[in-house]
Amino acid sequence: MKNRNQRPGPDEIDRISGPLPSAVILESWQHISPVLRGSRVTLREVRAADAIALLSAISATEVTRFISPPPDSVEGFEQFIALARRRRSTGEAVCFGVLPAGYDTPVGLFQVRRIEPQFRVAEWGFAVAREFWGEGLFSAAAPLVIDWVFETLGALRLEARSAITNGRGNGALRKVGAVQEAVLRKSLLREGEYVDQVLWTLTIEQWQRLRSTHRANVH
Repeated sequence: MKNRNQRPGPDEIDRISGPLPSAVILESWQHISPVLRGSRVTLREVRAADAIALLSAISATEVTRFISPPPDSVEGFEQFIALARRRRSTGEAVCFGVLPAGYDTPVGLFQVRRIEPQFRVAEWGFAVAREFWGEGLFSAAAPLVIDWVFETLGALRLEARSAITNGRGNGALRKVGAVQEAVLRKSLLREGEYVDQVLWTLTIEQWQRLRSTHRANVH
């Protein structure tokens, strides 16, 4: 499962190791799988071969209890991955697999989708395997995603929705500087019951002020 020497393939952009002209990045992310790299974690687009690992990582009840139900089979994840890659190619969304240093299969997901045309407003969500909770993986990965959303996609605002009873998820969003903007009543259907969600937001101006705090996690 582990391969400490694995490098991205030629069809991938390495967002950390060397900056590209912004116009090239903006035109390329729909056609070339983006890769975000930090010292502790790599995020790259999900692949068909990730289906088994993702089923294992995020199918546990503790992980799924506060999110929309994920696929419940390898075939379901294969379909999910194929759809995610199609949505990236049309500029609608991106789904990153989360690979801790030394891993070549993902232990979680970050998803980013557009709410408004040209990604001026975006939404993100995440899920990480239970065994990596409390290991700082979210704190290492989230700034990479946020930087990419604001710098590459050109977003002005990034939103997240988290069940009001999801203490861990809400705490993680607060830790990266997101602001609780509203409570969305009865907005998520879970196990036959509609539950309230918190709307968390980050603006580009907020992130520019906060990013130095998180820079150590990026490099």
